Amino acid sequence: MLIGGLSAGALTTSCGPEAARVSADHVYTNNYYIPGVGYYHAPFRTFFSLPYNHFDPQNQRYFFGGQWATAPHQSITNISPPTSTVAQQAEAQRTDIPRGGFGSSSRTHSVWS
Repeated sequence: MLIGGLSAGALTTSCGPEAARVSADHVYTNNYYIPGVGYYHAPFRTFFSLPYNHFDPQNQRYFFGGQWATAPHQSITNISPPTSTVAQQAEAQRTDIPRGGFGSSSRTHSVWS
């Protein structure tokens, strides 16, 4: 409990104009959400579009680690670092950070100035 609280606090203190980068050097708690990427499933060390142990009342199943089951997943792992591949993919998919691009219509240049 204490470790999760400290880690979650460390993650949230970096919020500001630009969110912290997703990295294999950071630990994330279960269901940590990143816009455009999804929810982190700590026991599986990757992100999914649905929260960990999401229950679908229509099909009476729980979602975790990319699969559906009749019972929720039980794990003592509630905090972990993503793999380096997962961290790179997550960082590339984020929609909560501005990305630079080529060209801009907000600036003009004149050869006559």
